Amino acid sequence: MNDPEAVAREAAAIIAAEARIAVAARGKFAMAVSGGRTPWQMLRALASMTPMGGRASSQAAQPASSEVPWPSLHLFQVDERVAPTGDPDRNLTHIQECLLPHTPISPQQIYAMPVGETDLEQAAADYARKIESIAGKPAVLDLVHLGLGADGHTASLVPGDPVLEVSDRDVAFTGVYQARRRMTLTYPLLNRARRILWVVTGAEKAEMLARLLDGDPSIPAGRISHENALVLTDKDALAGSRPKEMPGMKP
Repeated sequence: MNDPEAVAREAAAIIAAEARIAVAARGKFAMAVSGGRTPWQMLRALASMTPMGGRASSQAAQPASSEVPWPSLHLFQVDERVAPTGDPDRNLTHIQECLLPHTPISPQQIYAMPVGETDLEQAAADYARKIESIAGKPAVLDLVHLGLGADGHTASLVPGDPVLEVSDRDVAFTGVYQARRRMTLTYPLLNRARRILWVVTGAEKAEMLARLLDGDPSIPAGRISHENALVLTDKDALAGSRPKEMPGMKP
């Protein structure tokens, strides 16, 4: 696709379609979203699919083919910085700003990572149980949206952090990365997802995108399963030689 905006619109359309499929099959749609500039565009595009652009339109009995079944959507966070409520560094702040004023989704359908708790390890365990209460045990999310860092990280699975080796917990805390600790979903939960939706934009991602598509396990993103994965990317992220494609890639 030509630019991040086009990628964001396509990602929103895929999320809406996956949501309708999940609700028809299982009565609910459980997804997790990452943070970032293009993801916020994606969420705004998703919100724009609401008829009349707001809450008053939620009374339709059945969603149209391009709409989002908001009452059946459960939105979790992929990762979050340890920062005060409302801080611009918090992914939750942007998620709420993108969705709450513009869609029928209720605040209770957006499950905030409890990064303000004193006992962070207990907070991570509590969040894992919250996911299980919606997505089963072991938890299987319908869709996980992931981004890609220029250092090869995804979620808050960052190079060199011990969280990369967590295999017995679905949610854990990292060490300090870019001045803050973070709560993150771990590989076991991410790799059980029914759909992984990668959204990768920007020339600074080109090298790591090629390594991701090659399944390079030396970068954190390369350890995410390619099965049921879809990659959306813009032309800048594909700068230079075209990398090997992952099944489901949509440039």
